[in-house]
Amino acid sequence: MDNLQTLEQRITDLEIKASFAEDTVEQLNQVVVRQQAQIDRLVRELVELRDRAAAAGEPGGVRSLRDELPPHY
Repeated sequence: MDNLQTLEQRITDLEIKASFAEDTVEQLNQVVVRQQAQIDRLVRELVELRDRAAAAGEPGGVRSLRDELPPHY
């Protein structure tokens, strides 16, 4: 009978550990989803900045005020 109780306790312990592991995996999945959204947003911003820089290099493009400083600065 003691052997049966030991097995039941071990099974219960394993079920508890599996539950915690499932929770951890779900939390990590949520982190990955948030990070991927952030990466996607940063990539869009980078593309936009590259487009702006390319447009600034063209004649008639938007120029930075720093580009228009007098030479003695």
